[in-house]
Amino acid sequence: MTPSSTEPRERRAKARPDPLPAGAIARLAVDEVGQLTGKETLGVVSVEPADDGGWVVGVEVVEERRIPSSADMLGLYLVELDDDGELLACHRDRRYLRGSTDAKVS
Repeated sequence: MTPSSTEPRERRAKARPDPLPAGAIARLAVDEVGQLTGKETLGVVSVEPADDGGWVVGVEVVEERRIPSSADMLGLYLVELDDDGELLACHRDRRYLRGSTDAKVS
């Protein structure tokens, strides 16, 4: 049942729960990447609103452990979630050595 335009604004506002905050979305993204890849997640490196609503979250993952650990191969996964935290897409954006500098930084 959709709310009618004659219902009080307060009732319509309560009908849809508030979207999840960025921190909660980030935690969900880390969990999703860990479950999908079976690899150790290191944490979130970016959270931004998506153009069409929802969120795009960058999650760093250990792709390969090496000795010494400074030679570990890491991956950056981009995760798209809707406002409710449902997974829409997930893909590895790139791989790189731990400690390597980002060429995009100016």
